Amino acid sequence: MKKYLITLIPVVLLGWQRGPVQERVGVTAPAAASMDEDIKPIPAQYKAEELTTRILSSYHYRKTKLNDSLSAAMFDKYLDAIDHGKLYYLATDVAEFEQYKNSFDDYLQKRELDVPFQIYNVFRKRYKERSEYIQTLLKESKPFDFTQDESMNTDREKAAWAKNTDELNDTWRKYLKSEALDLKLSGKADTAVVSTLRDRYKSRDRALGRIRTEQVFQMFMNAYAESLDPHTSYMAPTSADRFKQEMSQSLEGIGALLREEDNYIKIVEVIPGGPAFKGKQLKKEDKIVAVAQGDEGKFVDIVGWFVDDAVKLIKGPKSTVVRLQIISADALPGSAPKEYRLVREKIKLEEQRAKSEIVSINNGNKDYKIGVIDIPLFYRDFEGAQHREKEFSSTTRDVQKLITDLQAANVDGVVIDLRNNGGGSLTEAVSLTGLFINRGPVVQVKESQGEIEVQSDNDPAIAYDGPLAVMVNRFSASASEIFAAAIQDYKRGLIVGEQTYGKGTVQTLIDLNQWVPKEQDQLGQVKLTVAKFYRINGSSTQLKGVTPDLELPTAFKVNEYGEGSQPSALPWDQIPSSRYEVTSNINPKIVDQIRDKHKHRLKSDEELKTLVKTLDDFKQARENKVVSLQESKRKAERDEAEKKRAAMKQLGEDNVDGDDEEETDSKVAEAPKDVKKKKDIYLTETGRILADLIVISKEPSLAGTKKK
Repeated sequence: MKKYLITLIPVVLLGWQRGPVQERVGVTAPAAASMDEDIKPIPAQYKAEELTTRILSSYHYRKTKLNDSLSAAMFDKYLDAIDHGKLYYLATDVAEFEQYKNSFDDYLQKRELDVPFQIYNVFRKRYKERSEYIQTLLKESKPFDFTQDESMNTDREKAAWAKNTDELNDTWRKYLKSEALDLKLSGKADTAVVSTLRDRYKSRDRALGRIRTEQVFQMFMNAYAESLDPHTSYMAPTSADRFKQEMSQSLEGIGALLREEDNYIKIVEVIPGGPAFKGKQLKKEDKIVAVAQGDEGKFVDIVGWFVDDAVKLIKGPKSTVVRLQIISADALPGSAPKEYRLVREKIKLEEQRAKSEIVSINNGNKDYKIGVIDIPLFYRDFEGAQHREKEFSSTTRDVQKLITDLQAANVDGVVIDLRNNGGGSLTEAVSLTGLFINRGPVVQVKESQGEIEVQSDNDPAIAYDGPLAVMVNRFSASASEIFAAAIQDYKRGLIVGEQTYGKGTVQTLIDLNQWVPKEQDQLGQVKLTVAKFYRINGSSTQLKGVTPDLELPTAFKVNEYGEGSQPSALPWDQIPSSRYEVTSNINPKIVDQIRDKHKHRLKSDEELKTLVKTLDDFKQARENKVVSLQESKRKAERDEAEKKRAAMKQLGEDNVDGDDEEETDSKVAEAPKDVKKKKDIYLTETGRILADLIVISKEPSLAGTKKK
């Protein structure tokens, strides 16, 4: 069996793998060009362009030809990478660039880089003009009138390029005014507001001044790579080195991986076992806008910083305090940043491991003991397994022990909680499935050349054959989806929650220097999509993910934050089904009866009714991207946003804050009396759904097994 490692986030995809990544030594980065100088390609990049093009055009799963259609997609992605918010280029610049729109494929084939660098150098010129305007505007002690009734659309996705400098100046005036108003409403004096903005934009100037040729080249090559699919990428030598360092250093600090995007430092992944994970304070896509040291330190604004510099500020000695100001990923426009306090520490690997608890669920005037097994990721110590260590770390081994303990406690049913589980070891996804089925196929893997491999559980032993539910949400991905899909296809248990992420692809890492002499310049690495995963029924998990049998209320739209939100995502498709035996645990009649009971509770249970209304209100509020630039109206908007956030938090949907620990009818049966569990409506309702399954399964139904 081949060993694949699959996860939601590309940065983490190779992070858990113990495969070799060659050490790089003696890499000398080209000096940064001053703002008055053009950035130019270096000789090594022409070779890297040639090798990357050959690899992606020949071995990527998609087999996309270099043509004008691909060139147009590259062109759009390249401009978007440089000026995502359409805040620098003028419409006349873009019109001038249009002549190259169908030539990007030719540049790849002919090893040309002049035009991509020329396009970027125009951006540097426009950036300098913007910087001069910003500093001129901020020279005034009170540059903004917050009594004037005007507004701004915060969504620049569909904005048009500015026709002239005056139009761009007005856009930037509003942009700066909005930032200033945020600072003012956070309690800063007028002088402090202007001072903060001056420092913020000077930091951006310094950051852009440090851009080197390899970063421009990387943007251009990724315009190609990401046109093929969102998980394929080119990493320049410095980025590849940083990638390795992030992986090796990810076991200390706050336990979060970061990236730069749109002048913000965004959270890519919250690592299980770290302070951020345990505190439930941070989540993927949150933006860090300021950092302070200790409980009394002054906040340093990091908007516009490079991720390297931000990491230096956020990291620190074990047991020290760092405070972060965060704009939540799902914050409403104009919302104030939230402050969170974290104590830096080494990530405790045991916190990544599966854990269990027993909750008491009241349903139909009867209490049920439900065992809940929380699996943060699919982990496996490949090295320990290879050396046949007796107690090597394994998701399946840990869950098997937890199941034994839960059965000894006479639980009525088991819930496997895979919410926010971004993936991990495929080996573990397959073997974990085997704990709940007799034997048979679990997943199909289709290589780029068309070969299909079926990975199966060959152990006839079953660790648990009782009532089972699997909880998933939008951030359950890859290995999580494979496990949930197999449980659903075997009709072994109920899948409850939200439609999952939809990442059904696997990548491999290729070092370009294996094709050149060792003494030559470093060329970087390519992360390449080489295979797709399919359910045993033949349906791909790519794009569509897993649709729950019972869908719970959600704060997200179907294509929000999932694979479907990526324009270049590989499509969903089907291959022939494997042969497998469906159990008699679940059938359409049972699911229909349980769904009816769930729908009844949605209409009759006050807590669920409030949850649905609150989520609907929140989704509707997020649709409005226009914010007022008048202080009184903006404050009212903030107050309203805070009310909606508070309502979400009280209902347990917002698990960012860890300070709302309320009891529900989901109680920890064996917890100390002085320990309160954080409210979790979703777990409570999943417990009720499982209780319904327990009751309904005792009634006459479609029984027996059949082969597929």
